[in-house]
Amino acid sequence: MTSGQIPPRVSTKGVVLIAHGGQTSSTSPTSPVQPAVLRMIPVAGAIRLALRGSGVAIQRHRFRVRGWNGALASPVGDLNEALDAVVAEFGSVPVVLVGHSMGARAAARAAGHPAVTAVAGLAPWLPPGEPVGQLAGRRVLLAHGSADSITSPAETWAFLERARAVTEVSAVEVRDGDHAMLRRARLWHAIAAEFARAALALPSRDRALAAAVTATSGSRTVL
Repeated sequence: MTSGQIPPRVSTKGVVLIAHGGQTSSTSPTSPVQPAVLRMIPVAGAIRLALRGSGVAIQRHRFRVRGWNGALASPVGDLNEALDAVVAEFGSVPVVLVGHSMGARAAARAAGHPAVTAVAGLAPWLPPGEPVGQLAGRRVLLAHGSADSITSPAETWAFLERARAVTEVSAVEVRDGDHAMLRRARLWHAIAAEFARAALALPSRDRALAAAVTATSGSRTVL
């Protein structure tokens, strides 16, 4: 061990890193009380409850600035730094990324980090041209609400088809689900929690839901 390094917590068996949404363009600093950040608290809570006693650490990441900002892809660098910090703290453990909206786009981009084994995009923002090669070898879930008027379900399903060329992807359509995941919130939370369990090879709590979030048959499951 190099002098000055903090030894990894040997009891930690994995990490779930949660990323919030944002805006197309903004260099304003994020706030812990902005709606996009607050929205992920119950998501994290549901995952924490589902993984209680498993030795998995749950972390909510807050981006430095609110926007994606074009070619800067500001949150991607943030998320890669957070992943480096996870490795420094916990060692070589599997990391599951769970992102909402802009955070889902950042999570998909950061999935190429060697620590990442799985990524879930909830109501993701995945415009045409988003790369997919970095997803190779990762377990992937895309979940989008049919009533989302902020990010495009059609673009998500188009991304899905391209991603399936490099890895197996599960797809869930939340019937009448909105972008903020407030409508049918319990289902959104359960989707994230059950996917985290599956990605970390933990027994399912809800077999039907577990089957939906891990199905890779080529069609999307409607819940």
